[in-house]
Amino acid sequence: MGRDIEVTEFTREDRTRFREKVKGNLVALRELVDGGRFETGRRQCGVEMEVYLTDPLGNAAPINAKLLENLASSGFQTELAQFNIEFGVSPRVLTGHVFHTIDSELRRSLNHAYDVAEQLGARVMIIGILPTLTSFDVTEQNLSMNPRYRALNDMILAARGEDIVIRIQGEELLSTRTNSIVFEAACTSMQLHLQVDPHEFGLYWNAAQAISAPLLAAATNSPFFLGKQLHHETRIALFEQAADTRTEELILQGVRPRVWFGEKWLDEGEGLWELFDENVRYFPALLPICDDNEDPSQVLVAGDVPHLPELTLHNGTIYRWNRPVYEVFRGRPHMRIENRVLPAGPSVPDSVANSVLYYGLLQGIVSRRRPYLWEQMSFATAKDNFYAAARDGLGARLYWPRIGAQVPVTELLLRHLLPLARQGLLDWGVDEVDVDYYLGIIEERTLSGRTGADWQIATWRTLIDDHGLDRADAALELVRLYQQRSYSSTPVHTWPVGE
Repeated sequence: MGRDIEVTEFTREDRTRFREKVKGNLVALRELVDGGRFETGRRQCGVEMEVYLTDPLGNAAPINAKLLENLASSGFQTELAQFNIEFGVSPRVLTGHVFHTIDSELRRSLNHAYDVAEQLGARVMIIGILPTLTSFDVTEQNLSMNPRYRALNDMILAARGEDIVIRIQGEELLSTRTNSIVFEAACTSMQLHLQVDPHEFGLYWNAAQAISAPLLAAATNSPFFLGKQLHHETRIALFEQAADTRTEELILQGVRPRVWFGEKWLDEGEGLWELFDENVRYFPALLPICDDNEDPSQVLVAGDVPHLPELTLHNGTIYRWNRPVYEVFRGRPHMRIENRVLPAGPSVPDSVANSVLYYGLLQGIVSRRRPYLWEQMSFATAKDNFYAAARDGLGARLYWPRIGAQVPVTELLLRHLLPLARQGLLDWGVDEVDVDYYLGIIEERTLSGRTGADWQIATWRTLIDDHGLDRADAALELVRLYQQRSYSSTPVHTWPVGE
């Protein structure tokens, strides 16, 4: 959905034509897979980071257009709201000192954005949800200027036909309504990409789904929204509800949501095809924009590779937590899995450690002998695990095969998953020193019981109970302390509480 668009109003004919174009793109994708046209054998990873912009006090600052103008770099891009931007690091082969390099590049980009933001009297912050957000921040007036966001907002609301209902029961209850999708912009994430061979796509996607729960539990960083303490990773429930095109009646009828964990494991050989086919069959177009410059069937006949613009645009409006991505690079098509589970922050080393855990677990699980993890666990159980992790963080109990009934996620991580991730990374040739350093951060975080969410909750309570601050002032002080520690690039488990 990073594509710029010009058209923001659509006719019935646009929708009919787009549907046929998407189906044609799907046929072309099938031919590319069956014909062995995809690039294979490259294990490249990539990282994208979404960040908040705040004023010096810690309130959201809707200045992304001015900041991007001053940054003057294609490496930084708009996000849905004017108080967000996004940047990424260059794709890199998963070997050697790859994570040390990613760490350095993330720090460099963040420091540059921070320095330029300071010239505008603003700050840059990596966090899942900003604790100081108010209902005045998440309104339509703070949509970014790019026409695609306006079009997406209008199409989701038109498809729904009524206000969006947000109801999240956590430590406290949040119940509200909104007439825009800007609530979605409150959720900032770190997105992890992995290039995979088409015939292995189902294996790696299944693994990514299965590990989403313990991965998220170890990385929660979004406990507050609109002044309420909710889930440890409130971002999951908020994003799912804020982009939901379904009314109550459609939910009861079993219509699939556009923000989706999924409903079944993939076939190991046909997995790539299954996800794109589901996206075409289950979801009507939100942005039915046709590209008149490409006929994929003619491109294939000519021996070239189509970019499949309609299929990729449609795919970008369906927000699976692990999403397939098709792209053409250097004249060859390739497939990626985009993991959207993790929040941004709390610090650069924390973020890199989270990515190390993810990539290590993927390879550790896929490389093990059968039966695979997903052959021993129902998909419904993996889904239940995911939402338990979002709700309770490191306090969650998850079902895990070979261990038995519900097990504390801390025990699962320390005794089983960290060793598995380590072996997976060494199998890929990642430097052992880097592996031990970043997985050591996960281990210490788990032993201390202090994720970003845990630190925020403990600090919040200290500021209110021990220092006598009201909620609004506690949120401002919480953000000030968080920004200070995050900018110092120390892992969150070392942060003092309420000081």
